[in-house]
Amino acid sequence: MTPTLRLLLRTTVGLLLVGSSLLAQGATQSPAPVPAEPPKAITYRIASADKLSISIIGESDLNAGNKRVDASGNINLALVNDVRVGGLTVAEAQAAVENAYREGRILRHPQVSINIEEYSPREVSISGMIKIPGKYPLPPETVLTLKDLVLRAGGFTDTANGSKVRVIRTHSDGTTKIFIKDIDSVIRAKETKNSTDGAFVLEPGDLVYVTEKII
Repeated sequence: MTPTLRLLLRTTVGLLLVGSSLLAQGATQSPAPVPAEPPKAITYRIASADKLSISIIGESDLNAGNKRVDASGNINLALVNDVRVGGLTVAEAQAAVENAYREGRILRHPQVSINIEEYSPREVSISGMIKIPGKYPLPPETVLTLKDLVLRAGGFTDTANGSKVRVIRTHSDGTTKIFIKDIDSVIRAKETKNSTDGAFVLEPGDLVYVTEKII
């Protein structure tokens, strides 16, 4: 065998050994796990029955704690009486209190800090053709979607009409609105025009009803 042929043979054998080693490593390594989707954060808005503490820099006599937001969304503060904070973010509520003291000519340049000491009870309920009906809490600073609620409640029963799930929502003015959502297609990962229904965000007090399938 010539030296050139011998060198070519050694090179070929070496490449085959390296390739076999790489294939073996690929076979033993498990695929990287798919990270779980984190809960979606939202900007919290102050609700009735939330308990707040209010601090005003340099004005300790005006500081107040354990201030419960009333049914109208107001808190009662020294010298300015009722200030509406319901439905506002914390930053917006701080600005509202500052405006109240500034417009009332109590303080020229108030700097207000608000903390939520206690969140009001926030829950939704689900009934009808669902495996675990009942009331479920809403996390204060993350969203709960309709799909999440259905899965948390154990999923649909065999007789459920999952394509027409009703969400009954009562607004602060007493009016009621009904949403009808196709959650069955979402859970089964079917591509339909209603594929976004599962992402419908629930609000405190929502009543979810799963109707029965008509046979």
